[in-house]
Amino acid sequence: MVDGRFPKDNMIPPNVPAYSIGIDLGGSSVKSVAATRDGRILVRRQVDFDPSASMDWAKRIAEVVAQIEEQQGTPAQAVGLAAPGLASRNGDAIAFMPGRLSGLEGLNWTTHLHRSHPVPVLNDAHAALLGESWVGAARGLRNAILLTLGTGVGGAALVEGKLLLGEIGRAGHFGHASLDPFGKPDICGAPGSLELAMGNCTISERSNGKFATTHDLVKAYLAGDPAASGIWLDSLRRLAAGIASFINILDPAAVIIGGGIARSGDALFVPLRTLLNEMEWQPGGYSVPLVPAQLGEFAGALGSAYRGWQSRENPPGTRPS
Repeated sequence: MVDGRFPKDNMIPPNVPAYSIGIDLGGSSVKSVAATRDGRILVRRQVDFDPSASMDWAKRIAEVVAQIEEQQGTPAQAVGLAAPGLASRNGDAIAFMPGRLSGLEGLNWTTHLHRSHPVPVLNDAHAALLGESWVGAARGLRNAILLTLGTGVGGAALVEGKLLLGEIGRAGHFGHASLDPFGKPDICGAPGSLELAMGNCTISERSNGKFATTHDLVKAYLAGDPAASGIWLDSLRRLAAGIASFINILDPAAVIIGGGIARSGDALFVPLRTLLNEMEWQPGGYSVPLVPAQLGEFAGALGSAYRGWQSRENPPGTRPS
C-alpha cells in the first residue's frame, strides 16, 4: 500500500509484478489465481462456499479478490471470471445458467467487484482451454479441442488461434453430441449423448448399481473384473466415436483430455488410443495426438486470468481469442 491506500494502476510499487486475477466459480468452491502476463503464478487459492446460502459464492469471490490484492500490496491490473453456463455476447455476465447458482444469471461482475475496467466472463470449459493454450497442453497450437471428463462431459475448441464461441456461446459443448438418436435425452435434450455415455453422472445406471463412481469402475477394471472391463471399454468406445467425429469436423492438432476421469492415466489413454485408431480418418497415416491436460483443477482460473490480460490489451466488448 501507499499511504494506507492502494496505488493507481500506473503506480505499481517497485519489485511488485503486475498481475491479473483469475476466478473459476464451481458448484461448491471458488478457485483463484494471480498470474503475471507471462503466466507465472503468484497466488493460488481454493475457497469453499455454502451452496444453500443465497449468493454466498458472490460474497466469497469479492473477499478472495480483496485478499489477493491486500497480499500483493497493489491492485490487480485485470480480473477475469469463469463460471458454468453461457456467457453473454459482450462477455460481461453469465446469461444462461438454469437450475443452480441462483443469482448468477445477469450478474455484472465489473459492478459487483467495483472495478474500473471491465471484468470479462467466460464459460468454465472455454476458460480451461484458454488456460491450456496460454501455459498448458495447447501452448503454441492454433487448433485444439479440450474434453473435460467428470460428473458430465465439458469441452471447448480452439480454431485458427481463436477460442470458438459460436453465435450464442454454445460452441464446444461436446458432451451434448448425440451418439444414439434413439437414446434417452440428456439435460440439453440430446438423445444418447456423449455425456450420458461417459459422465460420472450415469455410472450407477450404466453399471446397474454395481459402481458408484467411475473411479471405482476403473479400479475394478485394472483388477481384471470382467463386468467392469465390459462397461469401461464400452464407455471408451463411445468416447472414441465422439472424438473421431470431432476430429473430422474441426481437424485439431491435438485432443486434450482433462477432468477427474482423466486422472485414470493409462487405463484411459491406452485403450482409448487403440479404439480411436479403429475409427479415426488418418490421411497419410497422420493421427491426432491424445494429450492429458496439464493445468489440473486451476485451468479455468488461469484461463480467466489470461482473458483478463486480453481485456486490457483489446477494446472492451471484444470476444476472446
